Amino acid sequence: MSSEFVVASSFVSDRRTPLRYVWSHIRRHPLLIVGLLVGATSNAFFAAFLFFLVGRAYDAMLRAGELGVETSLAIVLQMALGIAFSQAVRSVLQFTRNFSSELYGQRIERDARQELYQDLLGKSMTFHDRQPLGELLARVTNDVRELNLMMNPGINLIVGSGIFLVMPAIYSAFLHPLLTIVPVLFIVSYVYAQIRYVRALRGTARRVRSSFGQLNSHLAESLEGIEIVKGNSQERREYERFEQNVAAVYQRNVEQADLEAVYIPFLLLGVATVSGLAHVTYLVIHDVVPISAVVTYMGYFALFGFPVFVSQFSFAQLALGFASANRVLSILNEKTDLDQNIDGVKQPVRGKIEFQRVSFGYNEDANVVNEVSFGVLPGQTVAIVGQTGAGKTTLTKLVNRIYDVQHGQVLIDDVNVKDWNLESLRSQISIIEQDIFLFSRSVAQNIAFSRETYTREEVIQAAKFAQAHDFIMELPEGYDTVIGQRGITLSGGQRQRIAIARAFLSNPRILILDDSTSAIDSATEDKIQQAIWAVAKGRTTLLITHRLSQIRWADHIVVVKKGRVVAQGTHEQLLQDSQVYRNIFAHYEN
Repeated sequence: MSSEFVVASSFVSDRRTPLRYVWSHIRRHPLLIVGLLVGATSNAFFAAFLFFLVGRAYDAMLRAGELGVETSLAIVLQMALGIAFSQAVRSVLQFTRNFSSELYGQRIERDARQELYQDLLGKSMTFHDRQPLGELLARVTNDVRELNLMMNPGINLIVGSGIFLVMPAIYSAFLHPLLTIVPVLFIVSYVYAQIRYVRALRGTARRVRSSFGQLNSHLAESLEGIEIVKGNSQERREYERFEQNVAAVYQRNVEQADLEAVYIPFLLLGVATVSGLAHVTYLVIHDVVPISAVVTYMGYFALFGFPVFVSQFSFAQLALGFASANRVLSILNEKTDLDQNIDGVKQPVRGKIEFQRVSFGYNEDANVVNEVSFGVLPGQTVAIVGQTGAGKTTLTKLVNRIYDVQHGQVLIDDVNVKDWNLESLRSQISIIEQDIFLFSRSVAQNIAFSRETYTREEVIQAAKFAQAHDFIMELPEGYDTVIGQRGITLSGGQRQRIAIARAFLSNPRILILDDSTSAIDSATEDKIQQAIWAVAKGRTTLLITHRLSQIRWADHIVVVKKGRVVAQGTHEQLLQDSQVYRNIFAHYEN
């Protein structure tokens, strides 16, 4: 599986190779392909047709003595009208081409970004733990944008210039078959040079995109941790690191510019133009073609200038686009052991939890949890206590499959959590952690985050339960006040109270409290604790805390040390039987 959650979609891209991936997006819009090809072909056809008409007009003027002045002027007028009409048609069809390619690029960017974002939402936490946030942002934003630019102007210009490349050879054949020799030789040498150019661009483009990803990763990291940077007076050092990343991006772009500077098709165009002029002059001297053929033929050669000039840019854009497609695919094709298990168990959770010889580690080198076994009855409150780093939080993350156990099993209502439908399981479990994340949305939207539909009365009731209503009403717009990311416009205690209100509103069958009252003062804690006990009534509750009052209140206590359960029982039993618990309890008292 590439994602643990897969949202139903009418389109799934071909992810086998970057080329197949891009083509699967392109072929979705056949009418736009037709518009692009018709516009590009007509543009090149009428551009060459212009020189055909100019040549006819020039020939008529040269033969004025033979044809008569009036006849010659009539022919010139006809050619002028033909030029005006053909170029008007050309401009309309050119608009169709540009409109189609622009729409193409925008749709590809939209579809690719939606697909990538959907996939990132479905990736497991194991994946997200390994990925720098800035690198992911670079791929969702800049790399996907490069796919748009690859289509327009990239592929748009490549298709257009490719047809411009062919038209002179086709039109030259109508002048005289011998006049196709130089254009054909130029086309062959041009294609060969482009193949070598694109191959050289591949590696450079990959390095350009990779260096930008590293730059973006450091930028996101330093801004996310700006308080730590300022608190430790590390602004200068962080700037120096950023400066190094900027220099790396600059150097990679200079390498690409150096490669583009040595662009052989410019030389080939000059050689071909001189050779074509010499060839047509030779044929005129030997009366093989009329002198007007020189004007027409060299006009056709002028058309070669468009593919030569734009291909330097467009092929570089193509290489960047494919490099970005490869970076996007590296995310889309990342595998995960977690799966949505759509056909899994879907039923109301009663709340029985059982750990059976559970072991888990964030990497293969060391386990955080080792051979842990204990049980929780429906409606029971179990406190998990231990020193920092003992594995308490990790245990709770195995319950709702944020992570999957590596050995043993976690059962909910006697069913392995892996056999549950993941959405059904997680929708009935609520976690309130010490590090509270709030979205840049209104207070009401944050509280009701787990609900698709809700009423304002329900939100207010949940806030009152969490002792949050009073301070919310003091905000500028009350429940409609938009708070900053991570709730930075609120105090720590206020953030936690909103998180508790969010848990209340979700009405979970299993409630996990991970040091959820750590940022709340003692007076407020008493009120919130009463609300927690009220909402926890009848629900299975896993409690991680250093508050002695909460530990004493638990029905059962599990003592964890270095990832292992070393004792369990009631508070009184553990004080009597467990030295580890007495040490922990004494530490908390101090």
